[in-house]
Amino acid sequence: MAKKYAIGIDYGTESGRAVLVDLADGTEVADHVTPYPHNVIDEELPGSGLKLEHDWALQHPGDYIEVLKRSVPAIIQASGVNPADVIGLGIDFTACTMLPVDSNCNPLCFDPELRERPHSWVKLWKHHAAQDEANRINELAAERGEAFLPRYGGKISSEWMIAKIWQILNEDPYIFDKTDQFLEATDWVVSQMTGNPQRNSCTAGYKAIWHKRDGYPSEAFFKALDPRLEKLTSTKLRGEVVPLGTKAGELTPEMAGLMGLLPGTAVAVGNVDAHAAVPGVGVVTPGKLVMAMGTSICHMLLGEEEHHVEGMCGVVEDGIIPGYLGYEAGQSAVGDIFAWYVEQGVPAYVHEAAQREGISVHEWLEQRAAAYKPGETGLLALDWWNGNRSVLVDTHLSGMLIGYTLLTKPEEIYRTLLEATAFGTRKIVDAFHENGVTVNELYACGGLPQKNRLLMQIYADVTNREIKVADSKQTPALGAAMFGAVAAGAANGGYDTIVEAAGKMARVREETFKPIPENVAVYEKLYEEYNKLHDYFGRGANDVMKRLRAMKEAVR
Repeated sequence: MAKKYAIGIDYGTESGRAVLVDLADGTEVADHVTPYPHNVIDEELPGSGLKLEHDWALQHPGDYIEVLKRSVPAIIQASGVNPADVIGLGIDFTACTMLPVDSNCNPLCFDPELRERPHSWVKLWKHHAAQDEANRINELAAERGEAFLPRYGGKISSEWMIAKIWQILNEDPYIFDKTDQFLEATDWVVSQMTGNPQRNSCTAGYKAIWHKRDGYPSEAFFKALDPRLEKLTSTKLRGEVVPLGTKAGELTPEMAGLMGLLPGTAVAVGNVDAHAAVPGVGVVTPGKLVMAMGTSICHMLLGEEEHHVEGMCGVVEDGIIPGYLGYEAGQSAVGDIFAWYVEQGVPAYVHEAAQREGISVHEWLEQRAAAYKPGETGLLALDWWNGNRSVLVDTHLSGMLIGYTLLTKPEEIYRTLLEATAFGTRKIVDAFHENGVTVNELYACGGLPQKNRLLMQIYADVTNREIKVADSKQTPALGAAMFGAVAAGAANGGYDTIVEAAGKMARVREETFKPIPENVAVYEKLYEEYNKLHDYFGRGANDVMKRLRAMKEAVR
């Protein structure tokens, strides 16, 4: 019997990656990356030269189709696999990345009459220009005691669907009126492959304030927010919200021809990139916290009951694994902090030494930082270089480093920054654990865990928990392929549940990172000090960070 395969496509911020996966054991047979031809549009609209305002981040929806057109045929050709043996396909996406479409599901920016209006384009996840709208949503929800607000740690983000829709309405009501539906980009790409728009429970739950039992916020809330929004959810956000792993439809003949696959290939509903990584590391039951680690960290955890946890980014039924509540929290800068230090704070002699040794500056610093014992640097940092996502949910906080002397070395600072991000994760772990959502062990995937062994040992010591590391370099794409296999079903050579798919296809490395007792003891003391600084600067006792920010903005 011929082997069967699924394809997972991971849509990132600057490129899309397709991975062909063997359904028997999860082996990644081939992968291919397509950089987006238009990349991130944050300065001016393509073709028009129209300048964009500060905090805008758009994309061209045609770039997403380009990934299907280039990367899928490339992995089929590189692998030599017969397209008839590819039975399913799934995608994951950065979120909330959203766009307005017409009644034929065509993006409004494809219309020559609308393409010079910025609000007709895709708003990328990191479009932050809807902050005023987000602030008002939060104020009104708090005033009214809306039940949805605590599920999101008390704050709805400017990055999410409702704030972005309201910004469109406020700034270009003509585009709002021309919009038939607002779709997540992941749902739009699936609609292009299948001809069938379907809203998935992951993006709807985490990014559009949808709840499996309660639905969207009430029409009364939307009317109080803005009378023009009263019927939003029954019109421009209409449609059934379906669980992950649901078959959205099958590849149309046109798209099959474009992608080099067969018409009728099963396509799963869309997913979020970090959330797709959870089954990718084999986590399908509660008690296991998955960290998608890169420039930032997304922390995901399964539960069986709904609890309110300070600063979480959402709790969504069927949001990660069908049948469980999916919890999400996060740190808004991790790898970005290390990169900032290497690019902005490391002296020239370190760069020269690393170059002589033929290694990166990160590796040079890691090697030397590993020689220090916990507490030996005499330094401590707050990891808020890009604000705080969890548990304080405050983008106006900033970083801090204390304990400098005239003898402080670059590698000591580097180690301290690694430790600070570990303390930030510990804060999140404790928030979950203390509010009834158990965390017994940690799983790590993404770019950082496979590059920086010192970082992973520090995380194990600080959290006092064993950490397992993904074997896959493309964990979200692997997870997306698993959902594609579930959409195909066991009768066609796939799987009937994501639990079965993960049992066969997920892989973690044999080597794990276990806490070292003597390190744990020292880090407990350092964590106490971190907590004091965390609460002093983060909970209002001393708002010096915000006063400094205000002064900076006032004198610009």
